[in-house]
Amino acid sequence: MDGVSPLRLPFPSPLPSPLLIFPRYPRMASLPVLLPCLLLLLAASPALSTNPEGEALHAWRARLTDPTNVLQSWDPTLVNPCTWFHVTCDSQNRVIRLDLGNSNVSGSIGPELGGLEHLQYLELYRNNFQGKIPAELGNLRSLISMDLYGNQLQGEIPKSFAKLKSLRFLRLNNNRLSGSIPRELVFLSNLKVLDLSNNDLCGTIPIDGPFANFPLQSFDNNSRLNGPELQGLVPYDIGC
Repeated sequence: MDGVSPLRLPFPSPLPSPLLIFPRYPRMASLPVLLPCLLLLLAASPALSTNPEGEALHAWRARLTDPTNVLQSWDPTLVNPCTWFHVTCDSQNRVIRLDLGNSNVSGSIGPELGGLEHLQYLELYRNNFQGKIPAELGNLRSLISMDLYGNQLQGEIPKSFAKLKSLRFLRLNNNRLSGSIPRELVFLSNLKVLDLSNNDLCGTIPIDGPFANFPLQSFDNNSRLNGPELQGLVPYDIGC
């Protein structure tokens, strides 16, 4: 019996030590697993460094056809899009102007552009843009000028344009727009220049608000447009 007891006594004291150490092994072992993940995040961070305006523009660019590479400077890894060609920013690095007139770009005008909340000038004239004008452009509350003429745009003029209270110049001529002229546009008190000629608009021409000052040439070559409306006599969308 005396030979057995020395064998039993050493076991109780060493056992707690491994039990206390064992829970630490998973934490130590997790470091090699976490380090590659952290390195991957750091490697990916430049692509996430651009601001929301840059992200919106780059998302739109991804859907455009640009045969002459006028958009090759639109690098999404930069902090903001203010160094991109055809983009102008203010002193606070906010996009205020987009100039892509006569750029031989084709595709659709993306709803992402509605996220450029400080944009003042949207110049997309004489390209090959197709499809509808997105209603999201009505979110551009600071917009002063919108030039979309000379494209292949279809569908109706968005009623959301009535929210563009700062708008002074609206040129949508030489497209394939249809439907009636939204009556909501009569509340754009700052609108000075409007050109809707050479489309397929229908109904009658509003006579209230700024429309009282627009020449009839602004509405030329819309074969289904019936001239200035006679209030109370015929519906404004007659012929549509």
